[in-house]
Amino acid sequence: MSETRYTVNMATRHPTEVLLERRRHELKPKSGGGILSYEVWGMVEKGKTRVTRYNLAYINPALCGLDHGRVLGYDNAHGYHHRHHMGQVEPVEHTSFEETAERFQQEVMELLKVHKESKR
Repeated sequence: MSETRYTVNMATRHPTEVLLERRRHELKPKSGGGILSYEVWGMVEKGKTRVTRYNLAYINPALCGLDHGRVLGYDNAHGYHHRHHMGQVEPVEHTSFEETAERFQQEVMELLKVHKESKR
């Protein structure tokens, strides 16, 4: 993660949830276009970071007119881990945030590869 910031609740001396990372990348049209968005929240306790909330999304309204243009996404809103794909939502098994982020990145790369090959 690019930047880790945390605060401590001075009344209890326990870490509180903070934004760990927020990134937005605009993809060039020749590589498929769209936006990659990462938002990760968590806590830092005794030098260890624990992710509590996340939202990873590939948004491209030219490819998907549903779900606000979200072609692919992973998040844990609404109390469960789930995957968005072309307007459909399905629960997913969650082992770790790192594994979910890796899966998201691999799927985005595959989507962009397929899109690029279809333009040939």
